[in-house]
Amino acid sequence: MTRSSSPALVLVHGAWHGPDMWTKLIDELPEIDVRNVRLSSSGNVVSQLGDLYADARTVRSAVESVDGPVVVAAASYGGAVITEALAGVDAVRRLIYINAFQLEIGQSILGACNGVPQEWWRVHDTEGYVDVVRGKEIFYNDVDAESAERANGALLLQSYASFVQPITQAAWHTIPSSYVISERDAAIPVGAQEFMAGRAHRAWRLDAGHSPYLSRPTEMAAILREEMANASA
Repeated sequence: MTRSSSPALVLVHGAWHGPDMWTKLIDELPEIDVRNVRLSSSGNVVSQLGDLYADARTVRSAVESVDGPVVVAAASYGGAVITEALAGVDAVRRLIYINAFQLEIGQSILGACNGVPQEWWRVHDTEGYVDVVRGKEIFYNDVDAESAERANGALLLQSYASFVQPITQAAWHTIPSSYVISERDAAIPVGAQEFMAGRAHRAWRLDAGHSPYLSRPTEMAAILREEMANASA
């Protein structure tokens, strides 16, 4: 299988993060054409934070710029973004939700949390953003100490609007999808992941926390490689 006949892989990061979170995983996939997306809902300047719909436009534009078939993988909040962004985009061969929000039309991130902010969110609704407390414990509980410290220090602010805006279209209704369940995830309960995975065509399980691209990059890469091979068949 040559690169020219294989899909490109577009990676969509989660809330409070940037595209650098994928570095270890990308290093494991040298033979794949990987495209990285930066979402405007995460950043350091409150006045410049985008929302879910701006993120969806960014992802759709990135996918449509690829000349050929595409597989799109998203982590956590990024799952809501690809769900909103990619309905009707024929080039997309598969959606991969990495312990991500595979939501139904009308749902929001906050709604999927029963309308109650998580206890590790610090909501600044007047200012329009959310930040994180106990990031190392929540996101990086199975990551080596040095990498966890570095990743925690790089966490960004997240647009509050991105958590409350509802999904208006669901790409997974028409595009095949797979779901990676992380069994040691401290951010999204395994039961919630299993429920959302029921919407996917295939489910994988990893003995990992919320960031398997950091703690299990080789295993995560193997999953993506198999999914992309199947999408090429």
